[in-house]
Amino acid sequence: MHSALPESGLGCQLVPFHKLSQWLTYSLLEPLQELGLQITDLDQLTGLSEYRNGGLCLDLGLLQPKHEAVTQVPHAPSSEIIVEWRALTVILLDRIAQTLREQLGMNAAELPLAKVLEGGTWAAGRKIAAELRSGGVPPIQIISDGTVF
Repeated sequence: MHSALPESGLGCQLVPFHKLSQWLTYSLLEPLQELGLQITDLDQLTGLSEYRNGGLCLDLGLLQPKHEAVTQVPHAPSSEIIVEWRALTVILLDRIAQTLREQLGMNAAELPLAKVLEGGTWAAGRKIAAELRSGGVPPIQIISDGTVF
């Protein structure tokens, strides 16, 4: 839930994230394509709002915390800080993909978001986190057993 969203109906303050179902979908793409199935509209999938992609956005300065305490104390997955971080990550992944396409002269069919995630943002987020912080932890700590984010 996020308080900045309107209160006009059941569930209207909820920000939906589909990380685990999307991750499973992304994981199945290559095996299904290798079986000869043609998969279309890959760019209709959403980005993964997980801490490697979100950490990359913070570590590169695409996002900046509203105040220093954001990176100093752990937050529950349901906190507005984490909800905002995840939502902004999804938006920024689309913008990163579009920027890459423009620079490479490609379109969404040639360079779908799935390829940007697998070939770039997730691995880059992991590498940069390892360079910046001991153990490669994300820039914002999450109180979680790993099942949410």
